[in-house]
Amino acid sequence: MAYPDTFELVFASATEYDVVIVRRTERSGAGGYPIYEDDSGIVRAEISDQGEVRMLASGGHQALETPVTARQPS
Repeated sequence: MAYPDTFELVFASATEYDVVIVRRTERSGAGGYPIYEDDSGIVRAEISDQGEVRMLASGGHQALETPVTARQPS
């Protein structure tokens, strides 16, 4: 199956939305789906073919938040 090269992860804060662009890596997660990460390597997620997102820790003491949505950039 072909997976998109990029996704936009949209996170909600109290007053606004933050968008983080993640790109597909060569790695797969525990569910067998591709792992995506941002340019810094800090934001990392496994994204299924149904658009389900599982955030992955990239370091210790991270407080992982689940995005409101994962969408393909327009």
